[in-house]
Amino acid sequence: MRRAVCPGSFDPVTNGHIDIFRRAADLFDEVVVAVGVNKSKTTSSGRFFTPEERMAMLDDAVAPWDNVRVQGFSGLVTDFCLEIGAQAIVKGLRGATDYDYELQMAQMNSHLTEVETVFLMTDPSMSFVSSSLVKEVAAFGGDVAEFVPPQVLSALTERIAERARGE
Repeated sequence: MRRAVCPGSFDPVTNGHIDIFRRAADLFDEVVVAVGVNKSKTTSSGRFFTPEERMAMLDDAVAPWDNVRVQGFSGLVTDFCLEIGAQAIVKGLRGATDYDYELQMAQMNSHLTEVETVFLMTDPSMSFVSSSLVKEVAAFGGDVAEFVPPQVLSALTERIAERARGE
C-alpha cells in the first residue's frame, strides 16, 4: 500500500490545502492529513483553533475521499511517517519562496529517513492563499468565503467575534 502524509498546522484549512489533498488522494492508496499538535502553540499564543477544532474541520473537508483520513501528531514528521508506514510526504508549493523552504525540509527529511517528499504545485487560482493571510483578511472584515470551506468560514467568523469580545 502506498501511503502518504500531508503535514501541516492547517490553522485554518483552506481550499488550497483541500486541492492538494484531493490530488494526493489520486496518487496514493491512502493519504493521512497530519495535523501538527505543538503544545507550546496554543490559541492564546497565536493559533486561532485548537488541534481538536482543526482536526474536526479537516474531517469535514476530507469526507468526500474514502482514502483520506486525519490524524494528529507531535514531534518530527519523519518519525510520524515511520510510525504509520508512510512512504511519502506530500507538500503543496505556491511559488519559489515555498520551494526554497520546502527543499531544505525535504533534504533534511531524506537525510533522516528514506521517506520521499513529493511536491505538488498549487492551483494557480489559490497560489496567493495561505492560512495566515486568510486569518488576517478575515480579522479586518474582508471576505474570505472563496478561500475556505463554508464550515471553516463559519468557525473563523465566530472565533474573530469571540476575540473581539475579549473571550
